[in-house]
Amino acid sequence: MSSRLDHDAFTLAVVSAGTSDPSSTRLLADRAAERVTAAAASRGATVTVKAVELREIAADISNALVSQLITPRLQHAIAALRDADGIIASTPVYKAGPSGLLTGFFDILDDDLLIAKPVMLAATAGTARHALVADGQLRPMFAYLRALTVPTSLFAAPDDWSDPALGLRIDRAAVELLLLMDSGFAGKIRAETWHNYQHEFGSAAGVEAPVDLDTDLMRLATGGSAV
Repeated sequence: MSSRLDHDAFTLAVVSAGTSDPSSTRLLADRAAERVTAAAASRGATVTVKAVELREIAADISNALVSQLITPRLQHAIAALRDADGIIASTPVYKAGPSGLLTGFFDILDDDLLIAKPVMLAATAGTARHALVADGQLRPMFAYLRALTVPTSLFAAPDDWSDPALGLRIDRAAVELLLLMDSGFAGKIRAETWHNYQHEFGSAAGVEAPVDLDTDLMRLATGGSAV
């Protein structure tokens, strides 16, 4: 028997690094998002899904990696993650590792953007030999970003799509993500223990302590005059 949730509306960001259209990577992410939405509906809540298709902003990601220039399209994608209650991150596997498109996108994110944010990990590949990429390589990356990854990760090789076990794993991961979103843990972290984290200047997702730039020292540091 499903119990009601404490919240009645959630926002879910679905990040897909698939490069084809249609993409099995996007398909896996969409199936997971559908199960999250269904799990929420059975508990009297709604989920708004915002898709972030990385292949559409691949050039923006590349430019940001070398120039730190954040284009409006890239800023829109980043804002989707910032404002989401939860995230699904789905990647194809190339050369025994996650797509550089996915890792590049998360490389340019503010280090503080995803603190305590619930994240579901998903990966697709042409062979079952890559089944541990989500846990072995994606999970450490999100641990560095201090996100909260759900216990169950998803992986699909060609033979998995017709296997009922994949559906069961998706259902399990969907409920895990939904319950973590409902907990409001990320918001509580920001409200109660934000100051206990080590933040770099400009990397506290808009909540860092204000810095007075109009001082003699700061004017000298930027090549100006102290008077």
